Amino acid sequence: MDLLALADFSLVARHGGFGRAARAAGRPKATLSRRVAELESSLSLRLFERGGRTLKLTQEGRALHERAGALLTELEATAAAIASGGDRPRGRLRVSAPLLFGQTAMGKLAAGFALRHPEVRLEVTTEDRAVDMVEEGYDLVIRVDPDPDESLVGRIFLRDRLVVVASPGLERPANGSAVPAVVRAGGDQPRSWAVTAPAGGARIAVEPVLQLSSLIMVRDAVRAGVGAGRLPVSLVMQDLAAGRLVHWGNVEGPEIALWTLYPSRRLLSARVSAFLDYLREAFPLGTPEELAACIGG
Repeated sequence: MDLLALADFSLVARHGGFGRAARAAGRPKATLSRRVAELESSLSLRLFERGGRTLKLTQEGRALHERAGALLTELEATAAAIASGGDRPRGRLRVSAPLLFGQTAMGKLAAGFALRHPEVRLEVTTEDRAVDMVEEGYDLVIRVDPDPDESLVGRIFLRDRLVVVASPGLERPANGSAVPAVVRAGGDQPRSWAVTAPAGGARIAVEPVLQLSSLIMVRDAVRAGVGAGRLPVSLVMQDLAAGRLVHWGNVEGPEIALWTLYPSRRLLSARVSAFLDYLREAFPLGTPEELAACIGG
């Protein structure tokens, strides 16, 4: 397969058209069109559906683009490492992280990584949606309990768990009455929370009085005494130790797992490997206590 033709195909697929790709790369549009046509002919496949004003990847074209993008990125990183005389981390590293982890821990982590690897241009965006790594150009994503994806590999680097907490001034109803609750906005709201405590399992009936879009906002409202909340223990561990909040029980269910994910390929770039090593060093045991220390440190 002609790697130059493959690179031209990926360029056109990434920009969504021959004209936009030609302008971005400073290449003749006719040359890109010819190279893609030659690639289609060599593969005996149609990679694009060509309309009057639109250009859309076929199913085969999308599959090739997803795999070729990771391969070409790896080849570029390998060539850059060889040209520089080693595999020292350098260049652009794009990371996507979930909102809460980004707001509470990522600033400190990013600063420490940048000081250690000054030749890496780290870019971090925070959002909870499932980004398309290939289409949006991310090198690595951090996600909470992600759905399986055959195109990605990764591992768990942190675990957390949910707890029900309240301010000391809010009494827990003893007769089964509903307690005022601060909840995260969106989705169906449960009428009760199942918790476990030293005394055994129980259900806490709840009546939402506030719906907030951020778990940090939920924590702050719970601190103010407006209602109980269901929050990650790492986020409230210092409040519990200081007596600003009291623990009503652990929420039943599996632990929360934070994963690092990257495109499935045999070799990782030096930048991604360095960032993974840095996370392992920051959270060697992967416990909520380590995350709480990072948040409060």
